[in-house]
Amino acid sequence: MSQQLAEVETLFLHEGRSDYTVAALRDGDRVLHGRLKLKETSAGPRPGKFHAVRGDEEEPRRPEEFVELARAANRIRISQQTSKEGRKRLQSMLEGYQLDALVVRTCRRCAANGDYSPITEDTAIAHNDEHICPDCARQELDRELSFKGGFTGAAEDRLEDLLLEVGDLDRIVNLLQGGLDPDLTKYDEVSATVDDISPVRTDELDLHPELAKRTQDRFEELLPVQSLSVRNGLLDGDDQLVVSATATGKTLVGELTGIDRALKGEGTLLFLVPLVALANQKHEDFQDRYGDVLDVSLRVGSSRITDEGTRFDPGADVIVGTYEGIDHALRTGKDLGDVGTVVIDEVHTLKEGERGHRLDGLISRLKYYAEERQARTSHGYDGAQWVYLSATVGNPNWLAKQLEATLIEFEERPVPIERHVTFADEREKTRIEDKLVKREFDQESSKGYRGQTIVFTNSRRRCHEISRKLNYSSAPYHAGLDHGRRKQVERQFLDQDLSAVVTTAALAAGVDFPASQVIFDSLAMGIEWLSVQEFSQMLGRAGRPDYHDRGRVYLLVEPDAVYHNSMDMTEEEVAFKLLKGEMEDVNTVYDETAAVEETLANITVAGKQAKRLNDRMIGEIPTKHAVGKLLEWNFIDGFEPTPLGRAVTRHFLDPDEAFRILDGVRKGTPPYQLVAQLELYDEEL
Repeated sequence: MSQQLAEVETLFLHEGRSDYTVAALRDGDRVLHGRLKLKETSAGPRPGKFHAVRGDEEEPRRPEEFVELARAANRIRISQQTSKEGRKRLQSMLEGYQLDALVVRTCRRCAANGDYSPITEDTAIAHNDEHICPDCARQELDRELSFKGGFTGAAEDRLEDLLLEVGDLDRIVNLLQGGLDPDLTKYDEVSATVDDISPVRTDELDLHPELAKRTQDRFEELLPVQSLSVRNGLLDGDDQLVVSATATGKTLVGELTGIDRALKGEGTLLFLVPLVALANQKHEDFQDRYGDVLDVSLRVGSSRITDEGTRFDPGADVIVGTYEGIDHALRTGKDLGDVGTVVIDEVHTLKEGERGHRLDGLISRLKYYAEERQARTSHGYDGAQWVYLSATVGNPNWLAKQLEATLIEFEERPVPIERHVTFADEREKTRIEDKLVKREFDQESSKGYRGQTIVFTNSRRRCHEISRKLNYSSAPYHAGLDHGRRKQVERQFLDQDLSAVVTTAALAAGVDFPASQVIFDSLAMGIEWLSVQEFSQMLGRAGRPDYHDRGRVYLLVEPDAVYHNSMDMTEEEVAFKLLKGEMEDVNTVYDETAAVEETLANITVAGKQAKRLNDRMIGEIPTKHAVGKLLEWNFIDGFEPTPLGRAVTRHFLDPDEAFRILDGVRKGTPPYQLVAQLELYDEEL
């Protein structure tokens, strides 16, 4: 006891059911836990029984030992939760020994366990009509998270930060149950930024009369990024890399120069996109807008079995295609005619796994095609103008230099965007989406427009499921719908007859609805998580300056969710990675498989000049090693593809796929079964 007396800094007393909890502390650590009963004497309340508590056992001590403990303490504190009568008795007892005590606000839960945990206005956490300390609040939050299941470090950290920020555990629990307290769901706000750029009037543009009339009917002035592009040589034939946020008008940059050159007989416009759905939509747009004066054609990817892509007329004025569709034409020696303008939309695809190296190779092969055609023709064909478009590039100056293009970079956010995060499972998500869509549609901006929502999800089935469960008028919108139905949805949305459209993430780049709110039902695109670039582009759909005062973005995050067994992160981990992530640099990284595939394609297209094509690509290719492998595998003979090599490159096969097919052929496996096995193998990766 003498050691304990020497160590006591604080003696803490708290009323229990029939006695008082005693805690003696030194340097914040408890050195004694006890229980004290008072007895009434002629001199007033005095210590009656005193026990030291160790776990579930209590050791009787002399009442006088409590008095010695109290006299040795530097300070004595009584919990505010002790009743007025209890405080009065304790203070009367202590005064009998000429000792003073202060009443302090403490955590009742800690006090009941014999721990001294004072709380202040700044540290107190509200819970169930009382206030507890941050440590007890964290423990309660951990219990709630354990009950909900699946939360990982990033989500737990976010919720703990919110808990300490708002000081109310009940509000955090309500958030976990699907509540939409905007002060809690709000993650941050992306401020509005507007650059002062003098607009170019459309009646001042030197365009073909047909295009001039149509452009002036649509706009009086060009948007800032379009004006910058025109002032920096767009209509003079200069190659450009245009980097600007979603919905700032980049597409018209490529359209203006490409359509103008096509109308003037200066070559075909190739407008290239990464996905078939986007190609179909862009083809429809061009057909509707220019189909009466230009021949608009479509070229998308070919079948692995029939080798038939969508046919197009090589003499067409406008060819809209996927990267793979045009690359297939090059790999198989098709005539693309005089290519006047090449627009590469979503050029940041260069950094993506399989599609990245194929886009890199396509650009090199297409440039070679245009150069060779220019050298062979005698009718004044002067090659192609290149326009690269992207909303999101981490290293635009480097990329522009590699592409030998003028950088047109315009960073503008015309309205602020609030970004919100909340947690919900798949069933809860639709209920929350319904609430958010209703709330947004019931509000009107200062410009007189009701709030409308785009819900992004990862499958067509889910699009229909969500739309059915929204009580306000809505519609699914994806590439599986026919042209008429999609156009009907677009008109209804523009007329504000729909509160929401529910679309797939895969169609995000092509969706052009003037929405005030974007909801992420899923952070996946198919079976892959969204990249920072894709996420940034999609959330940029929220808020238009001519319609809205601000945009809102909601991420509905399912703890521990994955959409495919190949995913090595969970949805809440991805959510905070996307919200905190910096824009990734765009570059193409080659492993052996990618290097061999692109080198084989370049040899097929350019023969002995394949090294020149390799050297001009964005990524670095070990050409000597790749050629060695192609010779070893009998894909080339000198600088000519063998029949096997030609088959491999025309079907976009990597070496492993080629060898599996060869093995299947030798075993007599039917072609359709071979394709099914390949698809199954890809799914298992």
